[in-house]
Amino acid sequence: MTGGPSASLPADPFRTLDLRRISRVPAPFVAPDVPGGVGDLLARYASGQTTPQAEMARFASSIAAPAACEAVLSVLDVSDAAQASARRWQNGTARPLEGVPFGVKAIIDVAGAEITCGSALTGHQIAAADADGVARLRAAGAIPVAILATTEYAAGSPFNPRHGVVTNPHDAARWTGGSSTGSGAAVARRMMPFALGTDTGGSVRVPSCWCGVTGLKPTRALLSTEGIAPLSWTLDHLGPLGLSAADLSRVMAVMANLDPVAMRPLRIGVPDGWFTEIVDTAVLTAWTDALSVMQDLGAALVPMSTVDLFGDMATNHEAGWTILTAELSASQRHNAVRRGEQDAGLQARIARGDTLTAADYLLAMSHRTTLIERLMARWDVDLIVTPGLGGEAGHLDGLVIDIDEQTHGFDIISRNTMIWDLTGFPALMLPAGTGRSGLPLGVQIIGRPYDDALCLAMGTAFQGATDHHRITP
Repeated sequence: MTGGPSASLPADPFRTLDLRRISRVPAPFVAPDVPGGVGDLLARYASGQTTPQAEMARFASSIAAPAACEAVLSVLDVSDAAQASARRWQNGTARPLEGVPFGVKAIIDVAGAEITCGSALTGHQIAAADADGVARLRAAGAIPVAILATTEYAAGSPFNPRHGVVTNPHDAARWTGGSSTGSGAAVARRMMPFALGTDTGGSVRVPSCWCGVTGLKPTRALLSTEGIAPLSWTLDHLGPLGLSAADLSRVMAVMANLDPVAMRPLRIGVPDGWFTEIVDTAVLTAWTDALSVMQDLGAALVPMSTVDLFGDMATNHEAGWTILTAELSASQRHNAVRRGEQDAGLQARIARGDTLTAADYLLAMSHRTTLIERLMARWDVDLIVTPGLGGEAGHLDGLVIDIDEQTHGFDIISRNTMIWDLTGFPALMLPAGTGRSGLPLGVQIIGRPYDDALCLAMGTAFQGATDHHRITP
């Protein structure tokens, strides 16, 4: 890891800033002609303002926009599904997500589609059946319209050797964040209301933060990973990216039978230390501003000692990467003879895993178990809210992130995200403003296991009081 706490900030900004005195500058509203999210689309279907066929045609035309095609690897034939959805709307038998288009990260199986995993080594493999998550969405009427870009096997660099780079919709010189690159970019560009991604060290939440959309890493095993190419079977999570927490609630109701919860006065933990170190001033301001909004919504803010709750965060972070790279090394063993054809970033992570011993791996797994037990015993708030990523989207030139007056390598990206893959707790990333370059910033809402609906409820309430999620590229 590189860097340390910013010299211009105290270690714990919560204790030195009056949250109620920080001014809030609303983000601009989406223009009226920009497509809305899942709820908006369903309302327009119900009122006859549009049809599934018209929405599929709109998606097809959106690919012609500059740079939009970077996110889309293949377009699926959905004409029959669109016609069937239109008939259901006409005869009153519409299902919960009837006719809603969505995209799928290219490590998740969609029957009949080419699933490349972002790798030259996969050739032209065709999925025989839908992954469990895709099948559940189809059964609710949603229509998969595209296979979306990913870094190689969800663990490579921005510069994918098979498909190229997916640039950030807000600034083509910046990255979307990985590994759900196409999912973040396609949703941010309003090509589709939501998309599926995967998250092993932050791969749903990172592109959500940097592209200005909302992304959920659910509780571990709440969503099945059946039909998804493995990166780390211990840490892999399937999760949706969308335009709002309310939309993700609709999606999760279908994918996980997740019932919404009513908001109540909540105790929100505000951590110090690790989560606020190596974080840009603008990100800290967006975070404290978001906490102020939540306080205005009735939440009680509870300062928390990160060390008391988590122990040594550097050790926790290292344990996560030990598990990820060890299991990646194992899952990629079959490609060893063609290693030189793989992405340089992927090769580096596999190489790290190759050096680990069985003892290293087992100690990290034991540490994970102890950490989860510690958190469950000491967690005394409803939710925890942390800053999102340390800065605005990273530069593709040099692969660096600006944090105040310093640049840092991409190795800091997962500082605030990996811990929740390691523990499996639900974590929601949502837009919280813009930085000094005008690019999106995020905050992260975390709950106890299976409190996904509570995270989404808080996110929905926050987005009802702010406009950050309405920014468009």
